[in-house]
Amino acid sequence: MRWTDEERRQRRNVRAPFLARPFPEKACPELVEGWGFGKHAERFPRLRDIFLRITTLALISTLLSAAAPEKHLSVYSVAANYSLPLVQREGRDYVGLLEVLEPLGKVSAKSDGARWRLRYNNVEGDFQAGKTHARIQGRDSDLGAKFFVENNRGLVPVASLSALLPRFLGGPVTLHEDSSRLFIGSVATHFTASLSGENATRLVFNFTAPVNPMIATEPGKLRMTFSREPLVAPASPTLTFGSKAIPSASYSESNGTAVVTVNSTIAVIASFSNEGRTVTISPSSVAAAAAQNATPLVSGTPVVSEQPAAAANNAAPQVFRRYFAVVDASHGGDDHGETLSASLLEKDITVALARSLRQELESRGITTLVLRDSDANLSLDQRAIFANADHAAIYIALHAASNGHGVRVYTSLLPFGDDDRGPFRSWTVAQHASLPLSRSAASAIAAELQKRQIPVRALGAPLRPLNNVTGAAIAVEVAPQGSDVSQLTAPDYQQLITSAVATAIAATHDQLGAAP
Repeated sequence: MRWTDEERRQRRNVRAPFLARPFPEKACPELVEGWGFGKHAERFPRLRDIFLRITTLALISTLLSAAAPEKHLSVYSVAANYSLPLVQREGRDYVGLLEVLEPLGKVSAKSDGARWRLRYNNVEGDFQAGKTHARIQGRDSDLGAKFFVENNRGLVPVASLSALLPRFLGGPVTLHEDSSRLFIGSVATHFTASLSGENATRLVFNFTAPVNPMIATEPGKLRMTFSREPLVAPASPTLTFGSKAIPSASYSESNGTAVVTVNSTIAVIASFSNEGRTVTISPSSVAAAAAQNATPLVSGTPVVSEQPAAAANNAAPQVFRRYFAVVDASHGGDDHGETLSASLLEKDITVALARSLRQELESRGITTLVLRDSDANLSLDQRAIFANADHAAIYIALHAASNGHGVRVYTSLLPFGDDDRGPFRSWTVAQHASLPLSRSAASAIAAELQKRQIPVRALGAPLRPLNNVTGAAIAVEVAPQGSDVSQLTAPDYQQLITSAVATAIAATHDQLGAAP
């Protein structure tokens, strides 16, 4: 059958009404010309419209994908710190389980249709595509959402990692789900921030491990972004300082990173010292000479770089600081303390408690020294000598236990028959003159813990080095509230305890400070 030209035009308009719509080429003549139609575009109206519409859709798709940055899960462990991409399935964040475990030990996986089996060291896991439960060493584990197998890759919900991974690893795992950050074991880096004793315009950050953040500035702010370090929040996400120049700092987390933002009313710079464990925020004019080799950035100017600031060995001039409180994380080094579980040692818990207590005390304006802030050997005599030499108002030893419930607060139980002789104080009863003050502080701490519904007992015990300390001295032993010893690693529980201790010490600050 032959069609006339008029019939062809009518048929085309009926079959392709969308393509027959005119495209406003005058709005984009360069695009029309770019497809090679040029002045002949009128001869190919449908083909021209197809190309232009495809191009428009492609541009829109590109812009939309660029607007949404790829999400990542940051994993921190003793073995390695690494980042993994996340994927979205049914409105949830998912991650490859094999990829999470690969840097941590010997792992293999095998897919058989809908069944996916994984072996990590000697632990076996059995997963089924579409199922919300898995079997780990023959025990049921709730995933909270469906399991997916894609190209032999097993995908689990990110939210399930805090319950799933301890089954494979045999140790504590902490997941910050909102910010996609995963902590395996006791690897967290803590920090404190305080104004310099002599110069209220210098803000000093002390970190428990070397850091190398990305530094960025804008008017009124200096931002430190930690993408590789397992930095965790202080007791309060907002820190306030009694300084008009640097009134506050804040902590936040998102998409696998931690960010510390310093708010300032003057131009400031960041300089590094102490092998990357100390970051000092100073007025640019004051700190320029001291930080010539630290490649600082000045706030109040446009951001010109976001490269990691190299840690410099040129420490800023040290200012003598009188500490009101000495916090001592018991045990350490070769002395593990109590073995709380197969993978949890007392010496690790006490360090975490000491860092938390320091932050709580300093946020209340109480200058604090932590005697052991790493896995170091420190004898009982050395601990007492350091506390006495600093003439601190109070010494606080921290312990952890798996037996019992809640907290026990100890004061010294002195031996009889060992008196001071002349101007020399007997080492075994050095605590004698300060014992009433120690008991008063212990009672205040016990009362504060009771207010927070934490079981507590105040006791006397022959617990060294309490009897060797000349000032007020107490020991705080923390046990879980229930039967799960892993609660000792929970930041919320640690903060609940240390906040109560700090509040009580702040309440007795004047009484302790008046002691000789």
